Amino acid sequence: MNRYGRQTTSLVLYFNFHFFLSLFCYHPLPMVFSQLSSNQKTAMIHLSNNLNTPTIVVPWDVNKEPNPCLWTGVRCNPPTNSSVIQISLSGYSLSSSDFLPLVCRIESLQILDVSYNRLTTIPSGFFSDCGKLGGLKLLNFSVNNLVGRLPDFVGFSGLEALDFARNNLSGNIDSELDGLVNLRSLNLTFNRFTGSVPTRLGKSKVLEELELSMNMFDGPISVQIVGYQNLTLIDLSGNQLSGIVPAGIGELSKLEVLILSANKLSGGIPQSISNFTSLWRFAANSNNFNETIPGGIAKHLKNLDLSYNSLSGSIPSDLLSSSNLQTLDLSNNRLEGQIPPVVSPSLVRLRLGSNSLDGVIPTATIATLKKLTYLELENNNLTGLISPELGDCRNLALLNLAYNQLSGALPADLGNLGSLEVLRLQFNNLSGGIPIQITQLPKLSVLNISWNSLNGSIPPSVSNMQSLVNMNLQGNKLSGSIPVGIASMNSLMELQLGENQLSGDIPRMPANLQIALNLSSNLFQGLIPETLSRLSGLEILDLSNNNFSGKIPDFLTTLGALTQLSLSNNELSGEIPKFPSWVMVDAHGNKGLINRTTINTPTLTEKKEMSCAGKILFAIGATVFVVVSITILAIPLSGYKLVKKRNY
Repeated sequence: MNRYGRQTTSLVLYFNFHFFLSLFCYHPLPMVFSQLSSNQKTAMIHLSNNLNTPTIVVPWDVNKEPNPCLWTGVRCNPPTNSSVIQISLSGYSLSSSDFLPLVCRIESLQILDVSYNRLTTIPSGFFSDCGKLGGLKLLNFSVNNLVGRLPDFVGFSGLEALDFARNNLSGNIDSELDGLVNLRSLNLTFNRFTGSVPTRLGKSKVLEELELSMNMFDGPISVQIVGYQNLTLIDLSGNQLSGIVPAGIGELSKLEVLILSANKLSGGIPQSISNFTSLWRFAANSNNFNETIPGGIAKHLKNLDLSYNSLSGSIPSDLLSSSNLQTLDLSNNRLEGQIPPVVSPSLVRLRLGSNSLDGVIPTATIATLKKLTYLELENNNLTGLISPELGDCRNLALLNLAYNQLSGALPADLGNLGSLEVLRLQFNNLSGGIPIQITQLPKLSVLNISWNSLNGSIPPSVSNMQSLVNMNLQGNKLSGSIPVGIASMNSLMELQLGENQLSGDIPRMPANLQIALNLSSNLFQGLIPETLSRLSGLEILDLSNNNFSGKIPDFLTTLGALTQLSLSNNELSGEIPKFPSWVMVDAHGNKGLINRTTINTPTLTEKKEMSCAGKILFAIGATVFVVVSITILAIPLSGYKLVKKRNY
């Protein structure tokens, strides 16, 4: 786990490192071990007795191991082992917090870790007693079920790290932490705190790491946060913060990580971000930023994520060229213009999808990126050819150029991408055949080249792609037959071959097909093959718009996972078999089909036809009823008029 993981275990490691350093460097073997004082040993035994219950077993047993310093999760000061400095009770499913005040009897304690338990409350006696322990440096209550407000910390003069992440704490935070004069790391992520982002986080303002993500804090980011000049990490992601980012944030000269993702922040990205010489990660994705991207902000960054905003204008010419830049994500914005031609040689991931970028892909530069692993430029207005030079990016695992206006042939050089796992080129204007080289990619799991103008046959060597899970060749001009070897593709779960000009016999399909098999809108004819009966896990089968004839085979009713079956617009005849109620069957457009059962759930087409017929019958019936009613009423009325006339 790196220094900026979601938990403050970094400080635990820090303390443990110095423990071992002093143990092995400053006190060479042999070492003299002394026993704990009688007070501390008694306190540890009382703690052990309190913890061990019929349902909870903590492996502390003075009868098996008389020295508590050797108990699991307990560490004592080196080299004498005369006092306990760390107690870790993480992951024992503790639900009762009665033991916590007993911990405070160990005056030498520096680290207490009770994370990954089921605690719901902390006794008030814990705060009053442990607050007096001047040497207590780290408290970790993360991943429990604590409820209520954050308690007041009175005392705790030596506390440096406080972790309450992943609990159910709620309410506003005001002055509860203000008395912690040495607090350097605070983690309150994944709780239910509300109100403004707290700014009273230790009177001495020595805080270095502030993690408040995944709460319900709202309102603007207070400029008072700038008062904590030692901050190296700020994570405010996953809240409901609004307004602009204060320009003064650029004064935090030691800041290394700034995460503002998933809020409601608006305005522009502060130009002052470029002032940070130590900042290596900046994430402000999933907000409402709507101005242009200022130049120079990536000067020192390694990771920049501004995706899912409404940023406009062009990409600054220097944004991609920073020599340190490793990952850049500008996807899902409103950016225009061309992709800058100068790109950092350190780039590992480049995501520019779902914008309005145009022009050609700067392949000459991208081809030199030996570390590039993800290239995602989908859903733009890019034109030109897919350059064979992309085959030089040997570390590419994902290449997504879908939904553009790329034309020309599919380059065979893409077959050089031996690490490629995902290839998405759908919805372009590609033409020509499918190169055999692409079917030799050993790690490819997703191949989507649908909705282009590719022609020729499906290469028989496609069966070499034994890692392929999804193959989508739909919406092209492919002809010939489906290769027989496709049956050996045991990883294949979805096969989309619709909207082509395929013909011939349908070969045996991979038994693991599960998501869908789409053979619609081709030139297949004859009987629906018996080999499809092997597809017991298949959910969607589409054979529509072909020339299949004969009866609908009964084995289709036994495919237990089937939910959708489309047989429309073929030449099928005979009776429609009875399918389970959860299977949606579309068989319209087959003139020879008969549906004689009334138990079957009507198909969508039949429901529409019944609805139309019902409306016509209703209209006729209503007309007859009106005519008859008028006639019946007219007879006595005319008689009344005749009698009345005679009386006069």
